[in-house]
Order: sequence, then C-alpha cells, then structure tokens
Amino acid sequence: MDAAASGDNGTTQANAQESWHVICLCAAWCGVCRDWRAVFDAAAAAHPQARFDWVDVEDEADALGEVDVETFPTVLIAQGGRPRFYGPVLPSAAQLGRLLASLETDSAAGAPVPAEAGPLLARLQAVVPPR
Repeated sequence: MDAAASGDNGTTQANAQESWHVICLCAAWCGVCRDWRAVFDAAAAAHPQARFDWVDVEDEADALGEVDVETFPTVLIAQGGRPRFYGPVLPSAAQLGRLLASLETDSAAGAPVPAEAGPLLARLQAVVPPR
C-alpha cells in the first residue's frame, strides 16, 4: 500500500490511479461486525496512504443493488479503481494484514474477483464520501 505523495502533477495522478481502497461491508446489528470495527479502524490507521471505508449494508442497500452480502465481514479491496479482492474475511487483524500485503507485493495475488465487484465498487464510491 505504498503511495507516495508528490508535488509533480503527473506523479500525483499516477498515485491516484494506483491508490488503494479498502471497503468493509458489515451490518450494525452484527456482533462480529461491531467487534471487527476497532480492528478495521486500526488497519486504516496503519495504512494512512489507503482509503478505508466502513459501509453498513442496510444503510447503503440502494448502492449494493442486487448484491447479497451473506457473510460478515466482507471486504472489497481495489487498487487504482480495479477490484483486487472481494469476499468474506476472518475478523482478524493478522489475516487482513496478510491479505493487504499479498495484494501489494503481487499484482496477480488474490482469488479471481467476481464480476459484480467492479459495478459494486463504482456504486459505493459514488455514495460513500471519502473520510
């Protein structure tokens, strides 16, 4: 998740194109999600160069469209606007850290991303303001 900032407009645009976005899809009523929130926020603090967003699936039901999140937490990770990972994860800081590290170091890492991940990413980016 290395995205150095630069005053050079070309470099800044390149970094924006390669920036990381980590979206957690959870629900306020879910006990696992409530416990996971602190871990997710800590991961966000450990990766300040990446954008981390917490999305309550019920609050953003319109943006989710026909996507049915069945397992919590579910994470969508994108690099440069391209989904790299989409699926449930164990609610573990170590597991999320390993996933992020593997995606960062290997452009081919991660399971094949379901086709619904790209449109979902676009819809979520349109309704979830950056922090």
